[in-house]
Amino acid sequence: MQGELRFRTWGGKREGAGRKPAGARAGVSHAARPNHHGRHPAHVTLRVGKGLPSLRRQAVFIDVRRSIGAAHGARFRVLHFSVQRDHIHLLVEANDKTALSRGMAGLEIRVARAVNRILGRRGRVWGDRYHARPLRTPREVRHGLVYVLANWKKHRPEARGFDPCSSAWWFRGWTRPPLSEISGWEEREGPVEPATQWLSCIGWKRYGLIAPEERPSDVPAARRSSR
Repeated sequence: MQGELRFRTWGGKREGAGRKPAGARAGVSHAARPNHHGRHPAHVTLRVGKGLPSLRRQAVFIDVRRSIGAAHGARFRVLHFSVQRDHIHLLVEANDKTALSRGMAGLEIRVARAVNRILGRRGRVWGDRYHARPLRTPREVRHGLVYVLANWKKHRPEARGFDPCSSAWWFRGWTRPPLSEISGWEEREGPVEPATQWLSCIGWKRYGLIAPEERPSDVPAARRSSR
């Protein structure tokens, strides 16, 4: 195995030195990630690189959804998701920092392989590192649920009802649930796992169930992800 090249440095770290995030929308720091507490669900955003077709195309989405559903483990669980044209929003639980990192690494690999397989291509799929934000209060978790499940309304102002490219059909916190399952999904057991922590199970309901009419724009700007 070729050894790592080591370069001489002069006078310490230079300003602006080091690996830069990839892509025009780069902004996820490459510094070590902070500790993650298992009691806090996390809102995670994954963004694909340029040039890929929409992840919401039916053939692509079905394999992406199946890959998300296969990414669960004893220490990492996807509670909810929405797949947009060039990015994916997730609400996840992970026991700790290591479980979050490993769980997301496995999910990224599964989804990237599925996308490349269905598109008949090779190469990189993700445009940057995933962005993760812990949700520490009941209000933040409720905002996160609205942001993830209704994210298509952020990109399509005319959108109404439930996003067919999300886990809305498996969410049990609607004031009025969907009338029936969306057609074309073979795996009836569902692609998401039940929440296990108080915040994501019960705590967020202190602020009321979620109405199908709610939109990410209803979430206070200071609490929203910029992704």
